[in-house]
Amino acid sequence: MPYEEQETGPGLILIEGGTFAMGRTEQDVLYDWNNIPRRVTVSSFYMDESEVRNLDWLEYLYWLRRVFGVDYPEVYKKALPDTLVWRNKLAYNEPLVELYLRHPAYREYPVVGVSWLQANDYCAWRTDRVNEYILIREGILKVDPSQSNEENFNTEAYLVGQYEGLVKDDLIDLNPNGQGTRKVRMEDGILLPKYRLPTEAEWEFASLGLIGNAIYERIVERRLYPWNGHVMRTDADKNLGDFIANFKRGRGDNMGVAGDLNDAADIPAPVFSYWPNDYGLYNMSGNVCEWVMDVYRPLSPEDIADFNPYRGNVFQTKALDDEKNVLEKDTLGRITWVDVKKEDAAGRRNYRQADNINFLDGDYTSTITTDWLGGAPADSLNPSKEMYDYSATSMINDKIRVYKGGSWNDRAYFLVAGTRRYLDQTLATDYLGFRCAMTRVGSPIGGR
Repeated sequence: MPYEEQETGPGLILIEGGTFAMGRTEQDVLYDWNNIPRRVTVSSFYMDESEVRNLDWLEYLYWLRRVFGVDYPEVYKKALPDTLVWRNKLAYNEPLVELYLRHPAYREYPVVGVSWLQANDYCAWRTDRVNEYILIREGILKVDPSQSNEENFNTEAYLVGQYEGLVKDDLIDLNPNGQGTRKVRMEDGILLPKYRLPTEAEWEFASLGLIGNAIYERIVERRLYPWNGHVMRTDADKNLGDFIANFKRGRGDNMGVAGDLNDAADIPAPVFSYWPNDYGLYNMSGNVCEWVMDVYRPLSPEDIADFNPYRGNVFQTKALDDEKNVLEKDTLGRITWVDVKKEDAAGRRNYRQADNINFLDGDYTSTITTDWLGGAPADSLNPSKEMYDYSATSMINDKIRVYKGGSWNDRAYFLVAGTRRYLDQTLATDYLGFRCAMTRVGSPIGGR
């Protein structure tokens, strides 16, 4: 059967890529000088229509408890959001600590208190659940409610033949030397690529929604926000003067005056509040800030590529169990990945090592002096004398991740798509959430 195009995964919207001026569009009022504008190109990709909701996270927690709760309770505990982020030494927020995640009144609100690491775990889990559903829908697998521990569907394990499941009807094997039937392969185009966090470039491109301002190849107005203009109110006749994002208007003003609340949200609002941008994405400015994939560096705009820019690559390969001559799996049934060895990258022209986070900004070759090495050779760096001496001369290291957009607790400046901030990947806040993305394969245009 001829392949048509990639199926759009649940909750996703196709973001048609292209070129744009990424970076600062507003005054640099903080004088960070960390986002110099430059032109880049972003491939087409998919992004969640809204932030991940409390309801989505509760479904995730329920599945983890059901599958791993008896033998591996730590897996469930690891996924619990930090609800204590709502506490403030001089405010009464205890009801939010107890109720925001679990009370049904907050089901449609964005999940917060989630670290970058937890968000990535959720993306991996969502990939497996969606691909499992696709195989069930296509009549290849049966519903298996008794999955537990390592006997749960994992996309990578299935593709390498290390997950059986309840098979309903495998595909016909046209190989004359085959066994008559075979499992689904990636070449069949049935399974979807991984859900993941968007890169900083993808997030910013999607947030601006410049597709709504394009006349042929001309952008008629360069945006600050996901809408035209520099004001935070709508000019539509029906809702003239209403706020079009959830943010903090000023000191002590989270939602306005009773009887005429400006954004009608003192904390995060339901994820489908306010108008979407021209891609159909909700709350790309305001409501909650959002994690992206990138490791933070102040000079990334000067260093990263102009095609699909991203800092944070650690190249890996699947681990092989030499004794059994099969790929290694961990105790949860997932394929194990390990960093590419230097000897395996020897002779390559495009990379020479696995970890490229520090490339051109923090590694030995990026410094103009060797004093910070303490006289040590390049392959034996002294951690106490690194270029970014974490907690001593900076708050930057390889575990610091970028987050984008403004939140319910931010002023309008931070709603500008080009602003960038950072936080340790293990930490969480009451104003930081996320949404998932997915790579688009094949044509960047999609069905029109």
